[in-house]
Amino acid sequence: MDNLTHSVAGLAVGELVHRSLRQETDSDHQKTRHRLLLVTCWAASSFPDLDLVLTSLLPAPLGYLLHHRGHTHTLLYAIPQALFLWALIWVLWPAARRLLKESASARSGFLLAGIIGFTLHMLMDYLNSYGIHPFHPFDSRWLYGDMVFIIEPMFWILLGVPLAMMVPSVLLRALILVSLVGAQVFFSLKGFLAPGSLAVLIAAAVLLAVLQHKAGPSSRRGLFVALMLSVGFVGVQGAASRHGSNVIAATLHKLDPDSRVLDSAMTSFPTNPLCWSFVSVESNEGAGTYRLRRGILSIAPRVVPASGCPATLAEHVQQDATSPAIAFVLEEQGSLAQLRRLKDENCHFAAWMRFARAPSVTENEASDIRFRSTLRKNFTTITFAEFSDRECPQQVPQWDFPRSDLLTPQGSASH
Repeated sequence: MDNLTHSVAGLAVGELVHRSLRQETDSDHQKTRHRLLLVTCWAASSFPDLDLVLTSLLPAPLGYLLHHRGHTHTLLYAIPQALFLWALIWVLWPAARRLLKESASARSGFLLAGIIGFTLHMLMDYLNSYGIHPFHPFDSRWLYGDMVFIIEPMFWILLGVPLAMMVPSVLLRALILVSLVGAQVFFSLKGFLAPGSLAVLIAAAVLLAVLQHKAGPSSRRGLFVALMLSVGFVGVQGAASRHGSNVIAATLHKLDPDSRVLDSAMTSFPTNPLCWSFVSVESNEGAGTYRLRRGILSIAPRVVPASGCPATLAEHVQQDATSPAIAFVLEEQGSLAQLRRLKDENCHFAAWMRFARAPSVTENEASDIRFRSTLRKNFTTITFAEFSDRECPQQVPQWDFPRSDLLTPQGSASH
């Protein structure tokens, strides 16, 4: 997820933890604990993305692909991060250090805020199609939630509005609320949000603002409801993703019964469980080929056909409408022999394949077409000529190959 979402989620949980503990006997301690838990949960929910400093260990784009969402996004390596965060607070914040020495509730809240913050970061990153491998080194497989867009405004509204309503300054509170809602209007005008999605977001903002206002400035009711709605939203997205993946698999099987559908990387449109972009991977071992398709899916074509999904993300210019439910944007066919040869003979390509979920390969370069769009250049592209004179990389994390099912001939994989 984006940094704003991680920050808002961390602040919301930190605030909820603080309001769930008994009050400190001293008002100064109460204020310090409030700040401490907000800072702790916010920092813990943001710390894992400091892995960006490790990207220089490998040449671009390998450094970003293999070290971002890497070791810092694992349960094991969350422990040294938590210890580092504790040390920073202990050394640099004398008031917090005194509070932690004297208050059992502050210590409990600090521990809880840290654990939830780090866990929350990994859970939220799991939700999209980029993937994480949280159980490394015990299990180094990539896990993909395929549920929500990587920048999801629903979380901004659900978690941000109750927080804004707790701001004492009326002017600052109004500024935050106007900014939150105004951003959604802007995204809608730019074609990222459907009108129905905008209406849902505004309705949610009004509901939570009224709820928190009526509950009072010291109540946790608005935050609790917001978290429950967030969990419900993720549940709806997860169910829609699974249904959409089944629809895609059935459609692809009808188009080519001889191919085996291996994967469908699903990405929801923002705040829109009906519209999805997808990248499918099929394999035909007998023909020695694999196929990639990129397209748009509507899981309710009678309500919103694929051609009616928000234009900015739908790549309508290139769409080939197969049915009201599915519109293919592109189709590529690759050679299994070439893919396996490059992996065995080219160490930089082998490293790249530890990230690639949908590998599009030519004689000159390779790209993961999950990230091909009309909005920006594909940041995963590796050009072979740029690595021809370089030694094999030494700092390659040993993530499992996402496409081991393509790299290993069918029937010879170990189980």
